[in-house]
Amino acid sequence: MHFLMVDGTANPNEPGAFQDAIQALYSLSYGAKFMLKKEGIEFKVSPLEGLWGSAGGLNPNQKADWKWTAMIRQPLEVTAPVLEKVRAEALQKKGLPALARVRLEEFSEGLAAQIMHIGPYSAEAPTIARLHEFIEKQGCRRVGKHHEIYLGDPRRSAPERLKTLIRQPVERG
Repeated sequence: MHFLMVDGTANPNEPGAFQDAIQALYSLSYGAKFMLKKEGIEFKVSPLEGLWGSAGGLNPNQKADWKWTAMIRQPLEVTAPVLEKVRAEALQKKGLPALARVRLEEFSEGLAAQIMHIGPYSAEAPTIARLHEFIEKQGCRRVGKHHEIYLGDPRRSAPERLKTLIRQPVERG
């Protein structure tokens, strides 16, 4: 699949790098949508996704060490030249700090197990534990980064109604 992506290391719940990355991704995604709409190509902006990892695992008490990739899937019509044109316009209009760090990249995850979490992000731990238990019962092992797809908007939904698709790449036995 084809994604706009930006990497960072920071606590996602604190103002700064993660929020800047999200703002840059949405700015470029909507910019590409409106640019291509003028050419008769229409698409819906996909949800925000995140790949999460850390040297010692995702310790909730050490979120400042979390390494992440924030990303939004793009249609194939969003090419490098389209991205650069949209980026130039966004830099001129908004000057967002993370715009320069956004890249267009192909992403393939392979075999994965997934589960839907409904509720606040801070309450994901039991859902993730169930997913990990399922993976082990299937005779698989976890590989790659923890992957989340955010199907709700935390600015518009109550925390208990947020939907997050939690995905973990796996290898068989």
